[in-house]
Formats: sequence, C-alpha cells, structure tokens
Amino acid sequence: MFLASCIANQEEEEELVGLAPNAIEYLNALNPNALNPNALNPNALNPNALNPSALNPNALSSSAMRAITDPGEAGDLSRQLLSYVVGCAFTATQSFRFSWSDHSGAIHDEEYWGLIGIAPTWSTKPLGLIDQQWVSACLASRTNWYGVSVTISSRAAHAAIDKTGTPELLTYTREEGAFWGNLFASSPYLNACYNSVNRGYVRSLGRECAAGHLDDAGNVQDCAPIRILGSCDSYCLPLNLRGMYYPSCVSNLTGSPDSTTKVLTVYLP
Repeated sequence: MFLASCIANQEEEEELVGLAPNAIEYLNALNPNALNPNALNPNALNPNALNPSALNPNALSSSAMRAITDPGEAGDLSRQLLSYVVGCAFTATQSFRFSWSDHSGAIHDEEYWGLIGIAPTWSTKPLGLIDQQWVSACLASRTNWYGVSVTISSRAAHAAIDKTGTPELLTYTREEGAFWGNLFASSPYLNACYNSVNRGYVRSLGRECAAGHLDDAGNVQDCAPIRILGSCDSYCLPLNLRGMYYPSCVSNLTGSPDSTTKVLTVYLP
C-alpha cells in the first residue's frame, strides 16, 4: 500500500512538469527509509555511487545500477530515491531513463522527469561540492514521515527556487523550518531546524521531519538520517525578508561553526 501511494504521489508530481518553477509548489512524500545508507548504494549517495560520474544510465557505477534494478524492496526504495534525486536536480525538460526486470521477468521501463532544476548540469558532468549540498538539502526538504503528499513552498538563495517577488510569498506564509547537509560526503549528514511557533500546525499537515515526530509517549523522534537540531532561531542567521529564506545555518553551536549557505527553507499554506 505504501509503495502504491508513493507511485501515485510521483505521478501527481509529474503532472506539474512543464510549469515554471516560480509558479508551482512541490508535492513531497519521500520515505525517510529511502535515505537509508542501503537505499541506492551500500555507502549511501557518496562520490563513488553517483559522482564523479554524470547522472545518466551510461555513467552510473555498476553498484548503483544494481541498486536501482533490484527487483526487491531495496530496489523499490532505491528507485524512489532516484526519482526524487532527479526531481531535485533536473529541470522539467530533463529526464533519466532505465529499465529493470521484476521477479516474474516482466520488464519495467522507467523515466523520471526533473522538476526543480537545482543542479541541471549533473546530467553531463560530475556533481561538485556546492551542488551536492543543494541536492542534499532538497532531498531532506522533500522527505515526509508518513509518506503522504504535502504541498510545500521551497525557498533559498538559489536561482531555481528564489521566490523573491512571487505570489508564493503571500500564499505560503507558515514557516516550517530549514534543511541542509551533504549526503555525498564521506560521512553523510542531513540537518533540520524548526519554527517553534508553527510546530503544531506543521505536524497537523503531516510534515514532521523538521518539527519532529511525536511517538505514543510524546517523545520527539528524528526522520533519520535527518537530525533535528532545534529552533532555526538558534542555528540560522535571521531570515532574508525579501525572499523569506535563511541565508545560512550551522550544524553545531560549539567548536567549529560549520556554516553553510546551501539551505532550503520550507513554507506551508
């Protein structure tokens, strides 16, 4: 049932292909389990899996191809992750095509279309450090604890999602929080922070990977591997009020500040 829901959600997203990025918001239901280190490659999304090669079937490593053509549950997660990777990185005019065979021998032809366009040149050349961070932040921002579609407005100091002067600033006014990290690093990591005022509202919409999931005992749980650090007021510089996004955030408050400007800020209606 869950996988059927994910497929339906992906089809809903594909209906939006062709619209201008500043005119749409993004449906998000990436299963946190798809971000598990075993989803696409035993070493997660590290440079040996999808980089330094370009993001196309002819350039992927043999281990990555085995992962996305696996007919089992691990393959389902790998394909789900890949579809979101392509959606984050590529524009609506770019796609990734491949085929895989299920346990009965039936061939499935897949084509994942781009959507946000945060790293479109990855189709022909290696993904550099800056784009690794942007793609990672995008994946984290589109992860959903419940695997249900929730429409969000993603904003950042990046040309693909800079919403300065667009209607989204007026229609999506509830700040959820922010996401950053690098899944491609030798030690992959993803961080999130939340808007303290809106945590209850965010949870009511089924978005919990910044606010934190409350278990039956009332304890807050991360959407592993996304680590929830705390309030964005503590970890990020004040919002850029023109584009309504955090210009930079840090991964810790002591020792090395580990500051990054590759941050995606999420708003809800």
